[in-house]
Amino acid sequence: MIKNPIGLLLNGVIVSLGLLPLLAQAQQPISDTQVAAMVEALRQAAPQTKNPNDGLYSEWQVKPETLKGWSKTCLKRELTPTQFENSPAIARQVVSCITRRELSNQFRATNNNEITSVRGAACWWMTGSYTGCDKGFTAEYVQKVVRFYKQQLSKPGATQS
Repeated sequence: MIKNPIGLLLNGVIVSLGLLPLLAQAQQPISDTQVAAMVEALRQAAPQTKNPNDGLYSEWQVKPETLKGWSKTCLKRELTPTQFENSPAIARQVVSCITRRELSNQFRATNNNEITSVRGAACWWMTGSYTGCDKGFTAEYVQKVVRFYKQQLSKPGATQS
């Protein structure tokens, strides 16, 4: 038998209230400013192959097979590479959607460490993995993304929400 149900209930409420700030921190959403900065950083860091027929599309240099899944996830319909290439607004919408998802995943995985999250998302963007971009071309790419991301956030009008 429970001897003091009111005390037990009160303890439960106190513990719950004590955990709310921790839950709020863990669930902190990614701001539109952070997503926009990352989207722009990915665009600026996109490798330029100098080959117009390199099989990559838009300013973000996206592979057609990747584009199919992303557009279906974000727009609920598949885009052709030509549609993606010819509509910068739609391309940005799809890239923003995927970037928000991946940055959010990384913020959760890194306990809200912003720069580590940006590194992980940039590595994922280039390789499909959040890790392993610590040397060579991929390391240089990730560093570029981080640098461009920081530049975007430091621009006047770039406020965190």
